[in-house]
Order: sequence, then structure tokens, then C-alpha cells
Amino acid sequence: MLGMEEEVRHRSASMADAWVKKSYMNTLQNSSPKLVSKIGDIVNEYAFLTQAKNIEVVDQSQEAEITDHLLKQKLLIKLNETSFPNSFLYRSPPFDVARSEKDTYICTNGNADDVGITNNWLNSKVAMDIAKRNLKGSMQSKTLYVVPYWLGPYESPFGQGGIELTDSLYVVLNLIKITRVGKRAMECIMKTGDFVIGLHSTANLDPENRYIMHFPEENEGMGLIIGFNTNYGGNALLSKKCHALRIASFKARKEGWMAEHMMLLGLKEPSGRVTYISGAFPSSSGKTNLSMLEPPIEYSKKGWETSLISDDITWMHNDNGKLRGINPEYGFFGVAPHTSFKTNPRAMRAVSSNTLFTNVGITENNLPYWEGINMEAKEITDWMGNRYDGTGNIAHPNSRFSTPIHQYPNLSPDYENPSGAPVSAFLFGGRRSDLIPLVMQAKTWNEGVLYGAMQRIETTAAAIGKVGELRNDPMAMKPFMPYNVGEYFEHYLKMGKTLKSPPGIFNINWFRKGKDGKFLWPGYGENIRVLEWIAGRVNGDIKNAVDTPMGYIPILEDMNTSGIPQDHMAELLTVDSVGFLKEFESVETFFKSIGDRFPAELWDTYYEVRTRLEESSR
Repeated sequence: MLGMEEEVRHRSASMADAWVKKSYMNTLQNSSPKLVSKIGDIVNEYAFLTQAKNIEVVDQSQEAEITDHLLKQKLLIKLNETSFPNSFLYRSPPFDVARSEKDTYICTNGNADDVGITNNWLNSKVAMDIAKRNLKGSMQSKTLYVVPYWLGPYESPFGQGGIELTDSLYVVLNLIKITRVGKRAMECIMKTGDFVIGLHSTANLDPENRYIMHFPEENEGMGLIIGFNTNYGGNALLSKKCHALRIASFKARKEGWMAEHMMLLGLKEPSGRVTYISGAFPSSSGKTNLSMLEPPIEYSKKGWETSLISDDITWMHNDNGKLRGINPEYGFFGVAPHTSFKTNPRAMRAVSSNTLFTNVGITENNLPYWEGINMEAKEITDWMGNRYDGTGNIAHPNSRFSTPIHQYPNLSPDYENPSGAPVSAFLFGGRRSDLIPLVMQAKTWNEGVLYGAMQRIETTAAAIGKVGELRNDPMAMKPFMPYNVGEYFEHYLKMGKTLKSPPGIFNINWFRKGKDGKFLWPGYGENIRVLEWIAGRVNGDIKNAVDTPMGYIPILEDMNTSGIPQDHMAELLTVDSVGFLKEFESVETFFKSIGDRFPAELWDTYYEVRTRLEESSR
């Protein structure tokens, strides 16, 4: 795997053999001796390179044991057992608190054009040399943990396996909470024979020498991930963004399916009909809150319900001409700040037990605390362990909760469906204070792809750069595309051609503001009004809509606007042709920067819509 000499493998073989014999791997040898031997070789090689002292394989049943070990090491703080039973706080070093895009690479044997303008590229051989140099001896006196995991329902033909090798018990505990870990996961891997390899080491946590490398062509084409000098979730939990998005998206393009940075929810009407709606929203654009939407009383009394399949990542396959989606994950790795019983009551109920919090504050009563939680506290210790004096952040803006998904109170009955749920709508949306209407339906699949490709959002105070600046984030996948973005758009266009009943595509914007600078739309649970209209459109109940140059918007009579000022609705549903022409000019620069790999078919769509806007603005 790492190109080590044969003698190296032999020298560490006895340690790996002992691990196999004392773990559940020993019972699996009879059914898959070659695969067990292959896994053993990989572990041998990595153990020798890192000079690990011990090797241990992990099972889901070890969660309490691992938690106790971290408590004894004083790496976890136990929270109030009455209010947050079996929940803990972990504090990371202040320089290792977020996904590090500048340190994230896609590695191929070709050239930088393989990954295009949205990625950092390294030649695979150069990257491997960097990895070996930094990983050598990085686990002296440490235990190497072998964590088999499975993404997707156990019985799903669309599931995938992975094995992460790590020296971090914090990583192990997180993986236990957000993936299916252990013997049963390994049994699934044995059946398929396929697994992504993830090699992780905290090393010396040097932020100036941090790498998260993806090798989609290595490991016999199944994918290899290497990360070191980091212990943060998105960099170190290699099952999540690294495998479930980057490696999976690379596979999806080759195999004709989709791995997307999308939530997926079920909208159940009083009639009992359920419509599954997926959506791609960049950070700070309301994706989590939408996925966990709780209907307001006026809707719930009538029998409206919503249920969650995924809050973050959705894998979708073509089933007889219709997309069906599964959630590859088994838990939430959610952002804590501004989560409250007002903004997201279902998330708050989910995290009220068995949760691992990272980098939040803590009260005098050992309750977790963060900005926006709307809870009284006399004395607070901030995320770095200092008494809060009223300045700075109580919780880090990217502080997290890791929670098993089955604690979510409104989990969809289709969450464990091996075939997935039928996806009827895609939503593309970002935080925009002007121009983008509340809801707008694309006229064709290709025009919907254009919506996603044009997606731009306003930066917030938590992002680098000035507040309110616009940045491109097509399909909310800019940080996660493992290949050239032009080919990513091409894959979207091809998927539309293979589907007899493709999802309807809609542009969404909850964040439009009036001249007074205040939001025009109430948001949160009231977003169900927009979902109701979308369900009516994709199911054929609402046949008429206002035809604009950019797409279809609701006729007011077909949408519940009760209690919302009509002048607000008029502004929310305005399609400004002149404003959109300026938007097209701005995004054209981004499209041209992609070069020859930008699909000619999407250029055609771009010019068709632009021509309509020009005619409308005359």
C-alpha cells in the first residue's frame, strides 16, 4: 500500500498476527482468508511505518470502555448526568478546530487539470513520499486502532465499507457515534470485498505541516485517504467528508450514481402521501434546520409531518428511472452554535443524551453552553477552559455535537430502507440578502443544473473575508469535488438523461431582506409553506405557476401566505431580469475559469436563459 519493502512487512507481522487472533477478525478468517490476509498486510505496513506499540481492533460495543479511558486521561469532561446523561465535552487545541481546505489535496498520477480550479492537487508519488516521511515513527508508544465501518444501511446494495487506522481515541469515539462500526461492518466488507482505506495519525499536531490527502485511484481503485497532524472531525474522521463525499463522488461518476452534499427529508401530507425532498445548501444557509424542520402548530394539527433521512450527505442511485437516496451516515456531526429550542427543537432533543460535544462552553452546573442556546447561566467556562469574561466566544464558532442518529425524534421509516427513498425534488439555496427569490422552479433539468452551478453565497462573520462578499459554491460541493468541476457539471447533465422521472429542481432563498435590512421571510418551521408548494408542483397537484425568464414562481393563491405582508411576498417572489443579467455576467467569469472541461451543453443553457433575461429587460 505504502510501497514498503517486504522485510518491513515481515518484521511487524507477529504484532499484526496477534491482533487478528485476539479480535473478531479471527472468526472471519474461514470465510474470507485472502481478504483478512490483505487487511493484515495493510495494518502490518502501517504499524511498522508509524512504529505503533500495539494494535487493537474496535467494535461498537467498546464505546463505554473507550469513554472511560478518555476520562481517565482527562481528555473528556463529564456533563450533568441528569440533564445530559452519558454526555461529555472534549476540548481540542485552539489551532485544530475546523476543516482545513488549504491542507486538503486530491492526488492523481496525471496533472492538476484532473482536479481543476476547485481543488489542491498533488502528484500521487510526491504525496505518498510526503506521507511516509511524516508518518514515520509518528505512533511511538501509541496504540494503532483498527476501525472497520460501514456507510449506508447494512443490507443496502448501495452501502460501502471502509477501514480507518488511527492513533486517536477521540476519533474512534466519534466514529462509533456517527458510523456503523465493528464486527458487523467487517462482515459487510467481507461480502463485498471492497473497502476504502483511511490512514490517520495525530503525529505532533503541527498545523504548518497538516495534510489531508485523497487518492481515488489507489487501493485497486477503491480509494485511499491519508491525514496527519490533525485531530479535528472533518480532517480526521475519514469516513465523513473524505470518504462519503470525495471518494464516493469519484466512484459515483464512474458508476453512474450521485454522492452529494445534500440533506434529505420526507414531507408527509394529511392524506398520508410522503414526498422526499433533497437539498444542497452551503454553510450558514439553513440546511440542517431544514432537514430537521418541525411543522408549526397550524400544520401539525392538520396532520402534516416531516421526517429526516439525512442532514448532510445523500447517496442517490437510479432505480428504474427514478433516483432513490440513502444516508451513508449513522449519526450527526453538527454545528452547535445557534442551535436552540427556537431554531431547531428536534436537534436539541436529539443531543440531550449520549452526545460528545467538542469545543463548546460549560456552565457551573456542567451543562454545555454555546452562543444562541438561550439558556440562563451564572458562570461559564469557555471552549478553551477559561472563565468567560464577556469577551470573545463562549463556544468556538465551529464547535460540534456528535450524536447517534437513532436519538433523533422524527427519523424517517425509510432511513434504514436498503433501497433508499424516492427523491422528487432538489433544492439549491444559499444565503443571499437580495436578487434570489424565495422559491423558483427550473423549467428543465439542464436549467436546474445551471441553478446549482451558479450558486453563490454571502460570506458571514465566521468566514474568511469581508461579510457579505459573494463566493461561488456550486451545488454546495466546492470543497468536496474530487475531480474537475467541469466534469462534475457534465455528470449532472448525464444523470438527467438517464432518469425517466428526474427530480424537479428549485432555487431557494430564506434570507432575502427588505430595504430596512430585516428578513422578509419568517423562516424556520414556516419554511414548510414553501415545501408544500414544491410538493404540489412535483406531484402534479399545482399545475399553474408564474412563468418568468429564470423559471416558475408560485401564484400567490397556490401558496399559504397567511400572516405575511403582501408587499413582503411581492418582493420575495420578484424576478429582477436586470439584476439577474448582472449575476450572469459575474458567474460567467467563474465558468470561463473552468476552461475546456466546462460542458458545451451547459453553455448552451446559460445563453438560452440569458437571452430570455435580455428580452425581458428591454
